[in-house]
Amino acid sequence: MTDVPVLAIDGPGGSGKGTIAFKIATARNWQILDSGALYRAFSFAADQNGVSPGDTRALQALFRTIVIQFKISSGSELRVQVNGTDVTEQIRSAEGGVLASKYASVPTVRNCLLSRQRQERKAPGLVADGRDMGTVVFPDATLKIYLTASIRVRAERRYKQLKGKGFDVNLARIEQEVSDRDDKDSSRAVSPMRPAEDSILVDTSDLRIAEVVKKIDSLLEDSLELIP
Repeated sequence: MTDVPVLAIDGPGGSGKGTIAFKIATARNWQILDSGALYRAFSFAADQNGVSPGDTRALQALFRTIVIQFKISSGSELRVQVNGTDVTEQIRSAEGGVLASKYASVPTVRNCLLSRQRQERKAPGLVADGRDMGTVVFPDATLKIYLTASIRVRAERRYKQLKGKGFDVNLARIEQEVSDRDDKDSSRAVSPMRPAEDSILVDTSDLRIAEVVKKIDSLLEDSLELIP
């Protein structure tokens, strides 16, 4: 399916990847891949089943039996199911992010989920967001965007998001977690977080969501017009 166009949006947590990807995908009626949610869901399942990050065989066995699905709810929200059970709230928590970071650095996990991510490339197009969409998963993407924002801004966004969902959170702690996650994702041996050489950098620190969506969608339209 390499003829299916892909918009790859990478960047650190809190840069706005998920929100931007969702809005562009739904507006264009394209498929959507939230790779962060996929890793969180798999990590959640592994933890629930007592599978440690170092147990290669158990991780592979879990991958062969687990069913992770993305569904858009009536409230226009992307929900995540593991074996038919909605786990969206659990995996979106701060603890879910820390757990995902532990498993995401494991080569076995990344190898297993690589093929799962590429299966989402279906007509009429795919918007994929994550940390290595343009560098590893879809190196031939039609357009590659790298979103970023200051650590403080990203922490504040995360704080408001979790607070709005009723979680008891601390801004200073979240800011430290965001910084730690950046360091870990950027320095891991397998698929480190970094901009693809041909990606376009977009800093969202001082931009409204609508402004970012308009800018990226315009860039995508230009890229699609260049396809023979």
